[in-house]
Amino acid sequence: MSVNSDAEYVADLVRRSGSSFYAAMRILPPEKRAGMYAVYAFCREVDDIADEPAPEAEKRARLAEWRAEIDRLFAGAPETVVGRALTEPLRTFGLKRETFLAVIEGMEIDSAQKLRLPDMAALESYCDRVACAVGRLSNRVFGVSDGEGEPVAIALGQALQLTNILRDLAEDAALDRLYLPHDLLAAHGIPDDSAASALAHPAFPAACEVLAELAARRYVEAEAALARCDRRTMRPAIMMMGVYRTVFGKLRRRGWRRLNEPVGLNILEKLWILLRHSLI
Repeated sequence: MSVNSDAEYVADLVRRSGSSFYAAMRILPPEKRAGMYAVYAFCREVDDIADEPAPEAEKRARLAEWRAEIDRLFAGAPETVVGRALTEPLRTFGLKRETFLAVIEGMEIDSAQKLRLPDMAALESYCDRVACAVGRLSNRVFGVSDGEGEPVAIALGQALQLTNILRDLAEDAALDRLYLPHDLLAAHGIPDDSAASALAHPAFPAACEVLAELAARRYVEAEAALARCDRRTMRPAIMMMGVYRTVFGKLRRRGWRRLNEPVGLNILEKLWILLRHSLI
């Protein structure tokens, strides 16, 4: 494929995702927009591997292929469409090899047939790989300095990922994934041998609220960190925070007992949030 075809492929992948990410990144100048589309496409590729219904060994083997592709990318000889689409952003924005590998490490955690995290430190480490690392890649493309961008990557990455965890509790439990760590559940007297049983435990909402309090603090920290950055530079991050923070608010109002009751935003809500923050 040509360079243009590679770029068209990743742009189409982002469009078809139906994600708020697409609208938030469209406001960027063309070079940065192409860079963010390529970063998203990489994240989508490895996330899809972790989520597919395949044996853990097979998923880990495919993620190992992506580790090799990242090595080839940094050697100047990528072989996949997404790898080739990352070539120019890598050169232009100084994207780091270890940040890509951190994302893959997070997907390796997600690939487990039975996912449990021992403690809050492990949860924060997981969030750092699957979300904060993506923030670090994004900050490089946006053009914010590491000094200003790192607090945003940490606080906003954790806030967004904790929101995802709290939103997807029932869906993840059906896959025997339980992201609320063992020490938090044990403190509330909740066994975690069975993810479904943990969700049904009377004390489970109280454990969820501990995680929700952490997420709420991270949103406040992210807002403060973003206020120290140039708002025009970080506008896509501000837009994404607006979308996720609204979903988080809806989740807390719904509570942690009716976990099969979906929470999300309709298209008009998303458009209003994105438009409002795009004009800041």
